[in-house]
This record gives sequence, structure tokens and C-alpha cells, in this order.
Amino acid sequence: MTTPTTADLLAAGQRFYLPIYRPRAVILERGQGARVWDSDGREYIDLSAGIAVCGLGHNDPDLVAALTEQAGKLWHTSNVFYSEPPLRLAEELVTASRFASRVFLCNSGAEANEAAIKLIRRWATSEGRTPDRRVIVTFRGSFHGRTLATVTATAQPKYQEGYEPLPGGFRYVDFNDVTQLETAMASSDVAAVLVEPVQGEGGVMPAASGFLAAVRELCDHHGALLALDEIQSGMGRTGTLFAHWQDGIKPDIVTLAKALGGGFPIGAMLAGPKVADVMQFGAHGTTFGGNPLAAAVARVALRKLSSPQIANNVARQAAVLRKELDAINSELGLFSQVRGRGLMLGAVLQPKYAGRAGEILDHAAAEGLLLLQAGPDVLRFVPALNISDEEVGEGLKRLRAALRTFSG
Repeated sequence: MTTPTTADLLAAGQRFYLPIYRPRAVILERGQGARVWDSDGREYIDLSAGIAVCGLGHNDPDLVAALTEQAGKLWHTSNVFYSEPPLRLAEELVTASRFASRVFLCNSGAEANEAAIKLIRRWATSEGRTPDRRVIVTFRGSFHGRTLATVTATAQPKYQEGYEPLPGGFRYVDFNDVTQLETAMASSDVAAVLVEPVQGEGGVMPAASGFLAAVRELCDHHGALLALDEIQSGMGRTGTLFAHWQDGIKPDIVTLAKALGGGFPIGAMLAGPKVADVMQFGAHGTTFGGNPLAAAVARVALRKLSSPQIANNVARQAAVLRKELDAINSELGLFSQVRGRGLMLGAVLQPKYAGRAGEILDHAAAEGLLLLQAGPDVLRFVPALNISDEEVGEGLKRLRAALRTFSG
């Protein structure tokens, strides 16, 4: 059989995929650390990490070993039976979280948030609570998933248009606006507030100092739950294992995915004492959630991402990225600001370059650099959390070349 060429594979993608993506016209074939190679042998520095998923880079030997060992034992049981890897993972997540009592394992961030929404609604009508207290407040610019409920929680019309009628029971306010949140909760019909410590798709926008503490206080005052979506910002991405640790608060629910599996699909919803026993037998479920393969890999990823070495590397490389982005900006004048936490950074384009982030990504790919955008005006930097000094340096060299070409 003839080996397909890059052109053959790209043509197959055009023909057989549902056309909901616009991937770069390359076929990525293998990776090592923060480098990947395409089917033509070209090398790229990867500062995207599969949209903040490959927190330990590509082909991490410990993750490979965990997957390989488990693959020789047991792949799937369903949740009709126990197996050891997901049991151990649940225990380790509870211990690591510092707040949770129980865990629901699933396959993605959207599923984790869907579970959180269902848990909130079930809690809202349990123990004699009134059935009209079911509203979930979310924030403009947020992103919580693509299922019908999570896309409704996502307070961005561009993700919702064409899918009406949307489920009811959601209310939107501006991110980092405590006054608006106070008003939104004043009618006493709010069951929970769902918020990202750092909005990812919303332009890498971090919660302002004191904002999450104010949200926690309002939730307590109104008898509402606080649910944190740490799908992108969690697992060491911002410099601590959980982003909310930096805000000194204790949530009722946290959702995780992305880096938890290091590239292997997994999601988790962590439930604190107030809600841990609300969902009983038959209240929710999943066929593949808690898969032994995914759980075995996630156990190793969690252990490594919890290490001081990762936290120290995130702090060091984030400082380097910020310093060099400032230096590039001093030369080219492209950015109005660089914002974010840890290795979740966004470089916001000046107004005269508004809407052109995608063009920069094309120039970056031409220089052998994989980048992301967060909306049309923000370059997003979410590399592997163990990225090396050499990889950061080479990536910045290629970024500078791409931005020089872009700026003309």
C-alpha cells in the first residue's frame, strides 16, 4: 500500500471531517518535550501545548510508561465495576484539592462542567430548598464548553448563535465587576456562581485582585454555591496546582480537564462537603468516565504537576516570557499589554492591529512556531509547564522573526 503524502492526508481531512475547524495545513506526526515535527520532517517549537493540555510536553516518559503498563492490564470496565487506577486518582485529587470530599470522573472539560451544572441544580432543590432558586450566574467572556448547557453558561454570543432555544436559568454579568454581581444576586434566585480564575477563550483575562474573594463572600451571604472552572487554569498552569489557591478562597465545586491527563482525555468534577452527597445512585453517569487508561496516566500527571520543580519552572519561564515580550514590544509596538498568570499569558494587540491575531499565527507557523490566539486580538502563550530554557529561547527567537515579518 502506498504511503499517503501530506497532500493526500490534507485532502482526506477536507473530505471526511465535519468542517467545523480550520487547522493549519500541516500533519503533525511526533513530539518530544516542547518540540513537534510534521510529516515532512519540519520542526516546530510548541508554545500551545494542545491548548494547555500537554502540561508535561510531548512524549513524557513517565506518562508513556503509565499508559503502556496499564494497557497491558485492563482498558475498560465501565462504572458497573471498580478498578484501581480511578479509585486511586479520586483519592489523590481529594487530598491534593484541600477542599473536596468526592470526585466525579469523566472524559472532558465540557462533561465536567455539565456535571457541575447538574449538581448545582440538584442541590438547589434538595433538603427543602425552593424550586425557583435555580439560576447560575456566569461572566461575559467566559468559556465553559460546547454542550448545549455549557455553551449557554458560556457568556459569549458567538458560541451560542444558531443553537436556540437555549436552556434557561443562566444570568450573565461582566467579569471582575462586583457591583453587577451584587445586583444579579439580589433577587435571591441564584443557586451558584460559576467562574474561571483566568478566562482563557475570553482573552486570557485574570480575575482582579480580591475579586474571587468577593464572589465567595457574596455566595456565602446569599446561600449560593461557588463553582470554579479550572479546566484551563488548573493543574499548575498559573504557578500553583489550583489557580484559586492564589486567591485564598475555598470553593464548593471545581472542574478540571486538559493538563490533568497530559494529553489523554479525562475530566473531573471535585465536590466539597456541602454538595458531595447530593447526587445519589442514578443521578448522573458516564460510560467511559474513570477509564483505567486515562486514570493511570492522570495519576502520574497529577503527581508531577504538583511538584515544586514544576512550580519553580512556571515562575521562571513566565518571567522570561514577560520580559522578552516586553522587549519585543519595545522594538515593534504591537501589544497594548501582556496579562495572565504563570504560563497562561495573553499578549493583547494594539487597536490598529485588532482582529489580526490569526495572521500572526500564520507567520509564526512559517517560522516553525506553534501559537494560539484567544479571540481575534490576543496571542495566547500556554506552553508545557516543564518547558526548558533552550526551548523558550528558541521559541522567542522564532516569535520575534514572525512578528517582524508581520509588522512589515
